[in-house]
Amino acid sequence: MERAAAFFRRRVPAAAAMLLAASIAVGGCALLPDEGEEEQLPDITPPQISKKPEYEVTTATLESKVQALGKIMSQQEETLFFELDGKRLRTLNVKPGDYVEAGQVIAVLDVDDMEKELRQKKLQFRSAETRMKDTIRKRDEMDPVDYEMEVISFEEQRQAIVDLENEIAKAVLTAPFSGTVVQVNVEKGALIKAYDPVVTIADTGRLVVTADFSKSDLEKIAVGMPAVVDINGAGKFEGKVSLLPVAQSDDEGNGGWPPQQQQRSERPEDYVQIDIGGIPEGVNRGTPLSANVIINRKENAIVIPPSALRTIGSRTYVQVVEEDGSKREVDVAVGQQTATLVEILEGLTPGQKVVGR
Repeated sequence: MERAAAFFRRRVPAAAAMLLAASIAVGGCALLPDEGEEEQLPDITPPQISKKPEYEVTTATLESKVQALGKIMSQQEETLFFELDGKRLRTLNVKPGDYVEAGQVIAVLDVDDMEKELRQKKLQFRSAETRMKDTIRKRDEMDPVDYEMEVISFEEQRQAIVDLENEIAKAVLTAPFSGTVVQVNVEKGALIKAYDPVVTIADTGRLVVTADFSKSDLEKIAVGMPAVVDINGAGKFEGKVSLLPVAQSDDEGNGGWPPQQQQRSERPEDYVQIDIGGIPEGVNRGTPLSANVIINRKENAIVIPPSALRTIGSRTYVQVVEEDGSKREVDVAVGQQTATLVEILEGLTPGQKVVGR
């Protein structure tokens, strides 16, 4: 009996341990995460090749233009300056907006030193006149060369007085014509530099449209060409080129003489002038504008978009779409070109279709 009890005590713990191990194994499997479902990948669709655009060959009115900015200017205006250098401005009789008559004094320089020198020269010349009278009386007694030298010296003194009087006269600036003072560049008491602008006078009753075209564009413009002018605040006006710029001499602006050519103010004759049949009411001198001159115009031109034109080397061609949808290359001759249209002179007819890029 005792042997049976001992055997039972030894076997029961072993069986319990095995049962516990099996329970842990079963429970451990329950703690692991479930396997996820298989990922569904989207179907891959091959990319479609985009179809190139097709354009119909049409007709249109083609205009080649050149454009420039400009402004309203007076047909008669002039910037006045002094020819004397280094003098102070003694008086200034005008301000912007003043109306002046031809010959009216605009400004005067301080030339007291020159006037004092003139008085001295005149006094010296009075003495020279007395001596010259005595020389003339003794002419027969004098050596001819000595007499001639006395005459030359006398004439030099006379000429020096005339020259100084002419220089002093340059200290007074007068209006060359009747008009309005549109600009004043100096103040009373200022130190004046020769040929620097002092005032600008303009006849504001005689206005003209002017535009500043580039040199390359000027070569394309001729008198009589149609133009469209857009004046700020006034609108668009049709007109014609009436005058081309006056050619400037080679020495202007590059060290030529006289110096005023380097400082020369704007003049209407320096620009393209456009006649629009009269300046609109309310438009004044200086109003900005833009101008388009039509240098070439063609009605019913055969045209295509620039994107349909192709080139390889010297060859220019297009791809024409046939009725069955096929395409063939056709060589073409090109005329005028704008930003949106190309003229076809040979190779295409209206109604055909061409392929773009």
